Amino acid sequence: MSPIFVRPVREQLEHDRLIRFLLAKYKRKLEAAANVGDERVAPVKIGPGTFFPDLVLTSGKKLAGLVEVETGESVNNLEAMAQWVHFSRARVPFHLYVPVSGFDAAKRLCGANGARPAEIWTYRPTLDGFDLVKSFHDPSAPAGPKLTAKTPEPAPPAAKVPVKTKPKEPAPVAKPKAAKPKAKKPEPKKAAAKKTAAKTSAKSSRKR
Repeated sequence: MSPIFVRPVREQLEHDRLIRFLLAKYKRKLEAAANVGDERVAPVKIGPGTFFPDLVLTSGKKLAGLVEVETGESVNNLEAMAQWVHFSRARVPFHLYVPVSGFDAAKRLCGANGARPAEIWTYRPTLDGFDLVKSFHDPSAPAGPKLTAKTPEPAPPAAKVPVKTKPKEPAPVAKPKAAKPKAKKPEPKKAAAKKTAAKTSAKSSRKR
């Protein structure tokens, strides 16, 4: 537990609001749990002691990072010895957030106590959140697990709705066309003349 047992009400409200703000920010890439106010939901074992940082970051089941938020009153030597030193020994990135006005004091306290935060961020409250600035980065600090963005689970396929279709009407059967009677070809003139002569001779023979 932090040696700062009592914070001014205004600072405590700002402190807790920033933790929730950072929780949403870190959850975009990692799994995160917050110890807000008197809540003790995410313990961390470091050496022989058990600690409750403001934010505990994990990747799968592995510890991925620790985040501690300080206010103007809690940037002091007791806090540095009781928490910052231990958090920087956890072999994962330790991110320290302090007010803009407390950056120089935080940097000096880290050097004096051997605390090695991977990053020191300064913050300033705004109307819709906080203005955050990375004011210090230690490239030699523990890197921890590689931070990879979470991949959202694929949405289940939508159930196909059966579409009722009208039965196709049978195509009309074409009626067979009636065959046209073949026109008689006119007989040639010579054949007609022969027939006429034959008829005439037959009549004359009958008369006799």
